[in-house]
Amino acid sequence: MMTKVLYFAWMREKTGIGEEQIELPEGVETIADLIAWQKQRGPEFAAAFERDDVIRAAIDQEHVAHDAPVRGAREIAFFPPVTGG
Repeated sequence: MMTKVLYFAWMREKTGIGEEQIELPEGVETIADLIAWQKQRGPEFAAAFERDDVIRAAIDQEHVAHDAPVRGAREIAFFPPVTGG
């Protein structure tokens, strides 16, 4: 099953893409697993996920913790914390 992955703000800038369709790799069961896998994809993804402690995630437009299961997700979004001013 293909999953749409969205990147927002500086994550989009660092990866160079706003969204993509991926097949979740074998062994990727949670958001934390997906972040770890993303870091291995290349320097642009390593840079985008470097501060994984501040990255927020949503599955099918619902905010989730990093231990949330990803199997069956139609859409996963990653975004940095929002700052205001």
